[in-house]
Amino acid sequence: MEQYQTFVSHLECGLTGESDYEAGVVHGLSRAGRPLLVRYDLHGIKKSVSRDEVWARPGGFWKWRELLPVTKTENVVHLGEVDTPLLSCPNLANDLSVSGEIIIKDEGRLPTGSFKARGLALAVAMAKEFGIKRLAMPTNGNAGAAMAAYATFAGMETYIFCPDDTPDANVREIALQGGKVWRVNGLINDCGKIVGDGKEEMGWFDVSTLKEPYRIEGKKTMGLELAAQLGWDVPDAIFYPTGGGTGLIGMWKAFDELERLGWIGSKRPKMIAVQATGCAPIVKAFDEGAKHAELWQGAHTFAAGIRVPVAVGDHLILDAVRESNGFAIAIDDERIEDARTEIGTREGILVCPEGAATYAAYKQALYDGRVSKTDRVVLYNCGNGLKYPMQENSKTLDRNLPIDYKAMV
Repeated sequence: MEQYQTFVSHLECGLTGESDYEAGVVHGLSRAGRPLLVRYDLHGIKKSVSRDEVWARPGGFWKWRELLPVTKTENVVHLGEVDTPLLSCPNLANDLSVSGEIIIKDEGRLPTGSFKARGLALAVAMAKEFGIKRLAMPTNGNAGAAMAAYATFAGMETYIFCPDDTPDANVREIALQGGKVWRVNGLINDCGKIVGDGKEEMGWFDVSTLKEPYRIEGKKTMGLELAAQLGWDVPDAIFYPTGGGTGLIGMWKAFDELERLGWIGSKRPKMIAVQATGCAPIVKAFDEGAKHAELWQGAHTFAAGIRVPVAVGDHLILDAVRESNGFAIAIDDERIEDARTEIGTREGILVCPEGAATYAAYKQALYDGRVSKTDRVVLYNCGNGLKYPMQENSKTLDRNLPIDYKAMV
């Protein structure tokens, strides 16, 4: 079986910087109880391959194999990965009288219909590489679906726990894709406690957000891919729906690695963490200048993917936001729903609630002067809008009665 050349050098603690974590062995959190980051021999990668050679490959995010930790082709799990499109929104730009480009990166085109495919494909592939057979995780929906699908393909068992108000479509797809799924009368952190408490008795590996090192590596491909799609450049700002924040952390890591490789310059986008007013621990910590975010009490928002009361990688999210001169912003549910309708009716793009939150945040940031009307901005739509309830706006006709066509206008 073909073996990839691995360029992983070691892992290090994202909080303390301790770098004595050996590659090629199973890891969870660091000794400080914080996420581990995978580090690479970037000089070796630079000598081995060019950016254009990598970008010309097929296979979606798997094309970045030199910057990923999987070493054997037999452990790569394929479900039809693609490079997700950049969708320009000229009608929204015209409505807002902005000259800068508004771009939606539509992650709903990935397998299982969300950006969770990136992180979970890598987590499952590395679990396969390490011979792990049983995985468990808490989820607000999309992550559980992605893990179930990839793990089933790889021949693994999955145990998945979600809040009892998780969208029904998410729960059903988890089960239909081979996952054992339970609804729990609590939030995602309560589900996470069940996973943690059951590790010894059940012998499962905890794939909770940032509690293993490889979901970040999958999510960083959003940044690698975006830079390549923009001609090896970056936008002025990225609005990212932030729950556990793996993607925001991963993209910030990606831009650093790309610059060190000489594949992009030193320009960085403002990294903007978007949350809901009913669950905004990162926004609160950012506004207070804190390094860590406190547990958010009474978390609520219909945008379930960003209803995460506590994030183990909070300091990494906040570091990326601050280092990029970005900010954290919270949007209420009414404006999120209005934004979803606006994007759909003006651009014909059906986004998920979390993706809609990024557009609502962009509008607020424009009004506040935190972004400019000339900025090129990228809004991440993290999931396929068809997975979520939609408003009923249709009318009825009686075919047996005269139809007043002019009244339809």
